[in-house]
Amino acid sequence: MSETENTRLMQGIFDGLAEGDGRPLAESLADDFRWTIIGTTEWSGTYEGKQTVLNKLFRPLLAQFADTYTNTPQRFIAAGDCVVVECRGRATTMDGKPYHNTYCWVCHFEDGKLQALTEYCDTDLIATTLGKPGDMKSR
Repeated sequence: MSETENTRLMQGIFDGLAEGDGRPLAESLADDFRWTIIGTTEWSGTYEGKQTVLNKLFRPLLAQFADTYTNTPQRFIAAGDCVVVECRGRATTMDGKPYHNTYCWVCHFEDGKLQALTEYCDTDLIATTLGKPGDMKSR
């Protein structure tokens, strides 16, 4: 796919995320997709495979929030098979803490699917605001 097509796909994903709808993102993931979160937090590391991302990253992350998580894009930059997105996420945790993170997502496409995503973000906010993955104490 072209840079323009990959950017349009990301724009469609963010049309959903801005409204709290993660389905376009989930549907865009290749079966062998990899999501890497930088840093040394409990959430940092590489999640390998679409089902692992959905079950070990998305599900426990969304369980941390009392309201709908939204993510709005600020800028898209495309080069070859990569689209870089500067974006802002917003939610409130179950214990009332604001979780307003700033991200830079570096997205790699292959055959019209997201193949890999590296997430650069405020890891201190993750460490001080979110519980551990799978930890439901904040519920």
